[in-house]
Amino acid sequence: MTDTSHPFLPVLLLLLLAALVGAAILVVSGKILPGLLKPENPQPYKLTPYECGAPPLQEGARHRYSIKFYLVAMLFILFDVEAAFLFPWAVQYKAHLWTFWACLSFVATLLVGYAYAWGKGALEWER
Repeated sequence: MTDTSHPFLPVLLLLLLAALVGAAILVVSGKILPGLLKPENPQPYKLTPYECGAPPLQEGARHRYSIKFYLVAMLFILFDVEAAFLFPWAVQYKAHLWTFWACLSFVATLLVGYAYAWGKGALEWER
């Protein structure tokens, strides 16, 4: 008995669906066939940028941010992602005792990194 089903048919259908959704988004947004679903009447007040409903404070999009902002953001992401690794270990704590020691060494490493960042002043905001 031969199998006549095509194993890649679902992949082909998914690719076709993705292409159709992409084309539909471009048509609805007006990038393809402009003016089909919305009128083309740009006006100066519609084209001005805004920030949360208020006019922008500075001209242009180039703002200078302090390096402290990026440093605190990277530290937040680092420690937030590392905290996400603690959940699977907490789930497996009763099943395997070695996970407790692995978790303890992991947290100790995090605390050393946190103490180092704090000692270097990476978490200070004053100028």
